Amino acid sequence: MDKKIKIAPSILAADFSKLGEEISAITIAGADYVHVDVMDGHYVPNLTIGPEVIKDIRKCTKIPFDVHLMITPVNPLLEDFAKSGSDIITFHPEAEDNPKGTIEIIKSLGCKVGISLNPSTEINVLDKIIEDIDLILVMTVVPGFGGQSFMHDQLEKIENIRKLIDATGKDIELEVDGGINFETSQLAINAGADVLVAGTSTFQGGQDNYANNISKLRSRS
Repeated sequence: MDKKIKIAPSILAADFSKLGEEISAITIAGADYVHVDVMDGHYVPNLTIGPEVIKDIRKCTKIPFDVHLMITPVNPLLEDFAKSGSDIITFHPEAEDNPKGTIEIIKSLGCKVGISLNPSTEINVLDKIIEDIDLILVMTVVPGFGGQSFMHDQLEKIENIRKLIDATGKDIELEVDGGINFETSQLAINAGADVLVAGTSTFQGGQDNYANNISKLRSRS
């Protein structure tokens, strides 16, 4: 039986004037995770939100918070993000000198660990850490801004990482983020993704459309 495709709406595309209401709406609509993009204006050229906002919106839903840290350094803020209500903390391995040490810190804080690969990041960065992580996030855009187009040349990377995951025999989720819409979602699923981050495609059309949007993103062609 095929594994259920999980949808992680990126709140970067939500209406921030009513963020709590938006998170409640995607929960009711069937979202599996709330994807939180954290950008520091340093690792990536944009600024978004920090632990205090996560703490405030945590009360709006019980579904897991999938927190993607596009920051450097990572380690000094891990405790704050864990305490704010993060369930999965994903970081970029090049953002810290010792990724294995960062993985250990995240685990010690009671969170699941994700590793994110930029389009330019080679998959061999996973060689020594894949057995220790819970999620691999493949970026299909250059991180930093929403609304970019899906990079089709990343499909081979997704396929190759799927093979690596299957070879471990472990339940490691393969997440894809960037330019996911109703067409590219199928490409990502067919390449082996089982979690899709979708911002604009989830939140388009207003709250009455969220359930249909999520269902369409999740469906297999």
